[in-house]
Amino acid sequence: MSLTPVLARGSAALLGAATLGGAAVTAYAVRETRQFVLRRVEVPLLPPGADPLRVLHLSDVHMTPRQQRKQEWLAGLATLRPDLVVDTGDNLAHQGAVPYVTDALGPLLDVPGVFVHGSNDYFEPRLRNPFRYVLPDDGTRHTDVPQLPWRDLSATFTEHGWLDLTNARGRLEVAGLDLAFVGVDDPHLEYDDLAAVAGPADPRADVRLAVAHAPYLRVLDQFAADGHDAILAGHTHGGQVCLPGGRALTTNCDLEPARARGLHRHPADSQPGDAGSAWLHVSAGLGTSPFAQVRTSCRPEATLMTLVPRPH
Repeated sequence: MSLTPVLARGSAALLGAATLGGAAVTAYAVRETRQFVLRRVEVPLLPPGADPLRVLHLSDVHMTPRQQRKQEWLAGLATLRPDLVVDTGDNLAHQGAVPYVTDALGPLLDVPGVFVHGSNDYFEPRLRNPFRYVLPDDGTRHTDVPQLPWRDLSATFTEHGWLDLTNARGRLEVAGLDLAFVGVDDPHLEYDDLAAVAGPADPRADVRLAVAHAPYLRVLDQFAADGHDAILAGHTHGGQVCLPGGRALTTNCDLEPARARGLHRHPADSQPGDAGSAWLHVSAGLGTSPFAQVRTSCRPEATLMTLVPRPH
């Protein structure tokens, strides 16, 4: 008997199993984009004896009008009653997204807040090869597409009293604490003007926070060297497509994958109290590009950071 029909049937079975397996993985990866989680971290930054300060870190919402589940989950974060909101950009992914972002934020806009923008606030998303995301960055930036209404988003935020930290410094009194801020425009587009915000952090402030969308090392290095207590960023999506256990393969910037999300130190080998070092919190964000709506081992997130007194 010829083995050809047997081999053909075996090859077909293997191909069918691979196809089903790939479809199952893809279905799970799409489903995970809607499995929102709230992370909680504690950071020792406050003066001795101060009451804890609750900071809600939001990033990479990538909102489109039809994302009702994301809008409802984001709206529910108001029940956390944070003292401060830090938004590290990429809120938009559609020309009509601004009212959906602001409606979902709702009462959070009445909480003291600060913000910067990311590249996806500025320019419309476009369908691109998703595998390029895991390849080395070749420096290509797609700015030859229509702009998104980021100015309208900025106007809404500032009308509610949020500080625009686009290559700027700012200050807020929150829960009786003097908070000093510094921020830069999107480093991924090389819009950051580090010279404009360079200089020592104000030693008179109770807490000194630095904000950027993309955690490029040149930005982190300057903020840490200038004496800011903590740096908040997003952009990485936590790796977005991770190995089991959440191990990131890429960050879409020059930050190493081991710090793609969560609370770390910068420089990575520094300790609290070291001169020229800072806490670094990188959010994995709440969304994805509408043309790459997958996540694996990296659920979309917001983070409630509780700032507590530093050890004596």
